[in-house]
Amino acid sequence: MNEDQVKGRGKQVKGQVKEAAGKLIGNKTLENKGKVQDTAGKIQKHYGDLKDDLANPD
Repeated sequence: MNEDQVKGRGKQVKGQVKEAAGKLIGNKTLENKGKVQDTAGKIQKHYGDLKDDLANPD
């Protein structure tokens, strides 16, 4: 597991928490920020997965 995979997963979790909090309190701005952060985390994690696959083509 590389740094991008770890950081990406961390962003996903933070985004999911923000999204849930936004839904809970009815704050659309917070909810949308959470969705954006979750998506950014997914992209970073997939980038890390790709780097890992290229480094270890087993």
